[in-house]
Amino acid sequence: MSKNGKIFAWTLFDFANTAFSVIIVTVIYAKYFSNYVAQGGRSIWGLAVSISMILAAILSPPLGAIADYSRNRKRFLMLFTLLCILCTFLMFFVRQGDVLLGLCLFVLANLGFEAGLVFYDAFLPNITEKKNLGRVSGYGFAMGYLGALAVLIISMLIIPAQTDPNYYFYIRLTFVIAALFFLVFSLPLFIFVSEPTHSYSYESKTQLIKMGMRRSFATFKEIFVKNNYPSLKKFLLAFFLYNDAIITIIAFSSIFASDVLKMTDAQIIYFFAIVQSTAILGAFCFGIISDHIGPKKTIIITLFLWIIVAVGSFFIQSIVQFYFLGFTAGLAIGSSQSCSRSLMALLTPKEREAEFFGFYDGLFGKSSAIIGPLVFGIISDILNPRYASLSLSIFFVSGLILLSQVKINYSSNKLK
Repeated sequence: MSKNGKIFAWTLFDFANTAFSVIIVTVIYAKYFSNYVAQGGRSIWGLAVSISMILAAILSPPLGAIADYSRNRKRFLMLFTLLCILCTFLMFFVRQGDVLLGLCLFVLANLGFEAGLVFYDAFLPNITEKKNLGRVSGYGFAMGYLGALAVLIISMLIIPAQTDPNYYFYIRLTFVIAALFFLVFSLPLFIFVSEPTHSYSYESKTQLIKMGMRRSFATFKEIFVKNNYPSLKKFLLAFFLYNDAIITIIAFSSIFASDVLKMTDAQIIYFFAIVQSTAILGAFCFGIISDHIGPKKTIIITLFLWIIVAVGSFFIQSIVQFYFLGFTAGLAIGSSQSCSRSLMALLTPKEREAEFFGFYDGLFGKSSAIIGPLVFGIISDILNPRYASLSLSIFFVSGLILLSQVKINYSSNKLK
């Protein structure tokens, strides 16, 4: 297959997996679990998100090192993808009061989704040149939000009015649709994108696991103890902070819309259709902008947009205002995540992509989602979601300060 064909097959995985992200994490299951299954337990939903992220954070770095050493990235990606798809499908059987079942299935599904991203992202440096990393990463996120928009439209067409006696049956049917959507459109990556050739040998799986653990601990020491990558360390800490707030907004946005603004299911789906549409635009345009002004400056722009979203959610009084806020959030989410991935790809040593992305996606990407959801859930239950949203601006401002200290030599595409 041609290089462009492989890039397209790679981006289709983004198109596929956002069906899980938008239907389960963001729009439908989050509200279904919090308001119907757990009967108003916002803090329980926050706990579920945090538990899944803790597990992914612990597993991702050593798994990334193992995948680099064995060159079995596709095998690991397939394993976690199937875990996510199976548990998402089984969510169809979660009904009112099935809190433990609903929590466990979500934790396992989200673990599969998040851990799989380590291996998916690690393919990026192998399918394009350094000068095109921002653009190709943007293509991936744009395709992802296009997939999310597609599955939202399908859901909107099948979900009846809440007064329909079969309403919750159709709500649960969207979980099946998300699972099948993920399964079908993830196949091209496994078929057409090749595994990098590997030149390592190992005696047993036990030796491989030990090697993966040793390499992950060694990498941690290189970055944070020996300080071999000072700007990378600052970027990872900044990413930890602002990504925490982004994931929290994603996890609680539909709950905020339902509880604070009393929006109907149709209005919430329209809202997220706006978010996904502008996210496509943001990922595509800011990916190109990133290749011209650099990912650091581009991320800084998006963080100012996120601060507007966090502060704005405290003051909004109408659904129309919430739609405008969604437009801003869409531009920000599509670009901040895309540019963060391309910046990380620029900083990653060759032949250690999965290992370093294990720290980016795993230790920092996943563990960053532990604090925010818990804080948001607790503040929401004690005060209200408006104050919880406002508190997220602290994460964005702190991340912005740290990111501004990252020094990059753009002439050589290497960190100083």
